[in-house]
Amino acid sequence: MTEQTTGSTVPRRQLGRYLRDLRNGQRLTVRAAAERLEWSEAKIWRIETGQVGLRSLDVEAMCRIYGAAPDLTEALMGLAKETKAKGWWHSYGDVIPEWLDVYIGLEEAAASISWYESELVPGLLQTDGYARAVISADNPGVGDEEIDRRVHVRIERQALVTRITAAPELNIVLNESIVRRPVGGAEVMVAQLRRLLDASEFPNVALRVMPFSAGLHPGLMSGPFELLRFPLNGDGKETEPPTVYVDGFTGALYLEKPKEIRRYDEAFGGIWSAALNERSSQDLLNRASKEIPL
Repeated sequence: MTEQTTGSTVPRRQLGRYLRDLRNGQRLTVRAAAERLEWSEAKIWRIETGQVGLRSLDVEAMCRIYGAAPDLTEALMGLAKETKAKGWWHSYGDVIPEWLDVYIGLEEAAASISWYESELVPGLLQTDGYARAVISADNPGVGDEEIDRRVHVRIERQALVTRITAAPELNIVLNESIVRRPVGGAEVMVAQLRRLLDASEFPNVALRVMPFSAGLHPGLMSGPFELLRFPLNGDGKETEPPTVYVDGFTGALYLEKPKEIRRYDEAFGGIWSAALNERSSQDLLNRASKEIPL
């Protein structure tokens, strides 16, 4: 295999996580896997930590040893083709199927997420009713069973917010339009606003609202985005490079160049400063919930 360390690390990191999980699922040690594949242990480690690109044939060999299902094998082989890309746009339904959600892997691994949303409540804080309304509207013609599955996946993701071990630090700014827009009907929206109030009390969650009165602010130029940072290793260095995630109508953009990270980091700092503080944001959420006629 020709190892390459250029290009976007995002698909490499996610591919490494899937392959590591598959190996652990078979209760294979790195040494045992290396022996079966006739590779070095160092090579397995570099693959699982996303340090190298992979050929599809190598992924196929690993999946065969790890007992992966055919559809997962095919999906991971598609992901392998993206590991040498210099910039990465994940277009759903192309070589990588929608169910292989790369972002979820990054979200699970993140130590902190700085998140600005302008139109909808972030998925990590949505109620079942709100999530169902959004997912149904975004997937016209999709059957109830599939909608149920997607809602279930979204709600299950929320466990990371309150997990006991290394729950990520969430700094979230919501545009006031999110608070005022009655998604799913009055009862659903009241429940959603109360959910936001509850989440704002979590020790790892700082929630602010960007009021209409703020006028022009950096979020109007940047649009919605998430800046994910990852845990530090023993030397105090980041285990993975920070990543900016921008969700689009037909796909998702992942940015990781230092100058891109700096630009979004500065934007979030301006957004955070322009928004209401946490207590004032809670007051606005509380008032908004009481103003909705039931």
